[in-house]
Amino acid sequence: MRVRRILPLLLIAALVLSLVPLSTAFAQETVTIRIRCKSTPPTEDWRCNNFAEVEEEVEAALGIDLNLVLIQDNAAWGDYKQEFQLSAEAGQAVDIILSGHEDIGAWSAAGFIIPLDDLIPNYPEFEDIVPSLWESMKGPDGKIYGIPQDAEARPMYFSKLLLRDLGWSDEEIEALPERIASGEFTMADLFDVAEQAVDEGVVEEGYGFWHRPVNGGDFLYFYYGMGGEVLGENGELVFDQDAALKVFQMLEEARNRGIMNGSHLGIEWPDWHTTVAPGERVLFAAGGTWFWGDWAVNYVADRGGEEYLWENIGFALIPAMETGRPITLTHPLAYMVSSSSQHPDVAMALIAAVTTPEANNRHAIGSAHLGILNTQLESPEYQASEFLAKAHSMLDFTTFLPNHPSWGAWSEAYWTGIEAVESGELTAEAALAVVVDRLQNEVPGITIR
Repeated sequence: MRVRRILPLLLIAALVLSLVPLSTAFAQETVTIRIRCKSTPPTEDWRCNNFAEVEEEVEAALGIDLNLVLIQDNAAWGDYKQEFQLSAEAGQAVDIILSGHEDIGAWSAAGFIIPLDDLIPNYPEFEDIVPSLWESMKGPDGKIYGIPQDAEARPMYFSKLLLRDLGWSDEEIEALPERIASGEFTMADLFDVAEQAVDEGVVEEGYGFWHRPVNGGDFLYFYYGMGGEVLGENGELVFDQDAALKVFQMLEEARNRGIMNGSHLGIEWPDWHTTVAPGERVLFAAGGTWFWGDWAVNYVADRGGEEYLWENIGFALIPAMETGRPITLTHPLAYMVSSSSQHPDVAMALIAAVTTPEANNRHAIGSAHLGILNTQLESPEYQASEFLAKAHSMLDFTTFLPNHPSWGAWSEAYWTGIEAVESGELTAEAALAVVVDRLQNEVPGITIR
């Protein structure tokens, strides 16, 4: 009896299978997508983890079986980028790489990443991206090579604790961000207050003002603030000697006045944050908005986390310099599709699926990065974040790095001058000569003004 019952079913199944393609009958196509992200755990882990949240959604939409390989750690930026470049040269790069928008210039010219202009219209999610961010996603050829993953600003943090020790009232402290935004309180004023803190023993010599300990895009706002330009009319890199000299002289002055002494140069980031975050040793410190989230979770959690920061740390724009206008810098990170990818359409579908208010809010709110979507900025979750609500207006004063293939060489030469002056190795004038010589030798076609 058992055989007679089964045989008709087998015959029916055989008939059905004969009418259906084998690939459909037995399995969907399996597509492997590898994604590489750099993040500071745990606050930035949604950069890659968001893709796991939308995996089933994309599988259903495309009718495929996805094999997602997420590679995420906090490698040094130099090592991280070199890893991608070497794998791209071998044609074995990951499908999606997350990196700073300034890499678009060099990587597009080298053919490591593909233009996305023909793919973007297929995904309505990208229509919601804040329009101004698209300019930072373009290569020298005018094509779009990246999809914004996050944005931020670079504020000037200040210690309310130490300002109180200097005799500032709570009203004066709370008014400082607006005084900076209006241009009333300038970088010269900041140096005066920092020198006073050193002279009165409120901070140690060299702890009046700190910036990041290693090279990075932040230093460009000093150059912009002195009236410098980076790109010429024809898209060539420019180095303005007058603006750079003023930057070097400003930093040389800070050293001579005891505001800085090079003690912050080259130290490890955890040591830098440990020194700055509690607000007990450094008066003014230039950093990124994401520091706020990092500090709350990793550096002052035992003191009360974000509540402690609101009580003891303030933030504002970078004060005005020669231009008379306060300034900041925005450095959007972007998802880019590598030319090694065999499935760029699937890669783009995944990027579109995480370019939503829900997904980006998970990252932005948790890591103190600024939103990239118009509807995200209007969402109750985003508006409920007091820090993001206050920091978002900094985008009205922002600048960007240039997406030029030789930007890295320009930046390294400029940093050489900054480091030499702050360490006391060279005078401002001697540092300028070294930087100009290096640029002339390493950056073909640069215009030295």
